[in-house]
Amino acid sequence: MTTDFPEPTRISVNGVQLEVFEAGRQNAGNPIVLCHGWPEHAFSWRYQVPALVAAGYHVIVPNQRGYGNSSRPAAVTDYDIAHLSGDLVALLDHYGYEDATFVGHDWGAFVVWGLALLHPNRVNGVVALSVPYQERGEMPWIEFMEAVLGADFYFVHFNRQPGVADAVFAENTFPFLRNLYRKNVPLAKPQPGNALINLARAETPLGEPVMTDSELAVFVSAFESTGFTGGINWYRNLDRNWRLLADVDPIIRQPTLMIYGDRDTVARAERLPEFVPNVEVVSLDCGHWIQQERPAETTEAILKWLAQLDAAQHCRG
Repeated sequence: MTTDFPEPTRISVNGVQLEVFEAGRQNAGNPIVLCHGWPEHAFSWRYQVPALVAAGYHVIVPNQRGYGNSSRPAAVTDYDIAHLSGDLVALLDHYGYEDATFVGHDWGAFVVWGLALLHPNRVNGVVALSVPYQERGEMPWIEFMEAVLGADFYFVHFNRQPGVADAVFAENTFPFLRNLYRKNVPLAKPQPGNALINLARAETPLGEPVMTDSELAVFVSAFESTGFTGGINWYRNLDRNWRLLADVDPIIRQPTLMIYGDRDTVARAERLPEFVPNVEVVSLDCGHWIQQERPAETTEAILKWLAQLDAAQHCRG
C-alpha cells in the first residue's frame, strides 16, 4: 500500500468479516462509503480518500465479500444482492450510522443501486461510476445477455461454464491484471472466444497502463492470495438478483450523481432519468477505470456534487 492509504481493520458484519480501510474518524457523523468493482480492491479509491477526508467526511472503504482479506464464502448464493447490500447495512450499524452517501464503481455501483432499492432509508445519496442503473426488464439478465450477446460474452460464460475463467485468471494473475488495467486502448475487431480469457493469455498489453507498477502490485498480490472466484460469484447471481428485485419499487429517489467515461465500453442508460429522477450526469474523457484514470477530475466532480447535496440538506433541515 502507499503510505497515505489507511491501514485496514477487520470488522464482523452480516455473518462475514470485511477488511475495511477507514479515514477521517475525526469527521464522525458525516459518513461516505466507497465501493469497488471487479476485479478491484478498496485501493482503487486511493486518490479520493484524502480529498474526502479534507472535505469533512468520515471515509469508509470496504473490501467487499470475496475480495482482499474479507471473507470468501463458498456458497455462490452468498454473493447475491441481498447479502452484498446487507453487508453495507451492517457496516453502517457497526459505526452507528442511520444512513450514508454511497459511492460505487463498476460492480460496486450495481451493489449501491441495489442497496438504494432494498434499503432506501440507509442511503442519503448515490454516486455511481461507469455502471448506470440497470432496468430490470422482462427477461432475467443473463438469459437476455445470452440471447443478445452470445455464449462467449463473459457475463454468460461465467454463469454457464463455472470455474473455467476463474482458473485461467488465477494461472495468469499478473498478465491478466496488467492487460486489463489499460487506458487509450485502440479499437480492435472482436476475436473468437471469451474476450477476458483471451486478454489473460495475451503476451503484450495494449494502450497505456492505468497504474504504476507498485500500484498494480497491490492488486496482483491481493488476487494471487484470493483467486478470482469470490468476485466472479457476484456475476453468478445476476438472474437470482433479477428475481429478488421483482417486487421492489424500481425508482431511485435519492439525489444521484452518475459519472460516465466517454470511452468506456459499458453502455449508458438512455432512460436513466425515468428510474433515477434526481440524477446529475457528468462525463469525463476516459475509459472504464474512471477514478484511477482521471483521479483529480473524478474527485472534483464528487466533491462539487457533495457540496450541493450538503447545502440542499441544510436548507431542508
